[in-house]
Amino acid sequence: MFNHEPDGYQCPFCRLVAGDEDEQRINTQHDIVRRDELATAFISPRWWPNNHGHVLVVPNAHHENLYDLPAHYGHAVHDLVRDIAIAIRQTYECDGTSVRQHNEPAGNQDAWHYHVHVFPRRAGDNLYTTRPYPNFVTADQRRPYADKLRNYFKSAPPR
Repeated sequence: MFNHEPDGYQCPFCRLVAGDEDEQRINTQHDIVRRDELATAFISPRWWPNNHGHVLVVPNAHHENLYDLPAHYGHAVHDLVRDIAIAIRQTYECDGTSVRQHNEPAGNQDAWHYHVHVFPRRAGDNLYTTRPYPNFVTADQRRPYADKLRNYFKSAPPR
């Protein structure tokens, strides 16, 4: 329902979840900070100027948008979003977090796999009035953020 995925779409999120490395090195397995049976969280390669290290949370099965997402995947994604927001708040020395999700081109969706953004926030960071960097950031730039979150989850009590 209300799908825009082009024929032959090669989903980068599905490849990452399946354990593949992206041929363009957009995401690597090292970017993954937490995964369970139904959802995966990883450091996004697209950054905003004042919100480095934001995380994407995706269902492990391919569903294009909110309209297609089965409830059990939605619950799993939301639970993981909450865990990621708490981890970001604990490890990034930020003032808060913001969560957002987009559907269809008019809603600013540009990757055809349901995903939720979890942003670290700081007072005056202007997240909603700035644009992301024009190019993806490197795996080396993402690594410290992935390491912080993975270390947090190693020591955090299970949910």
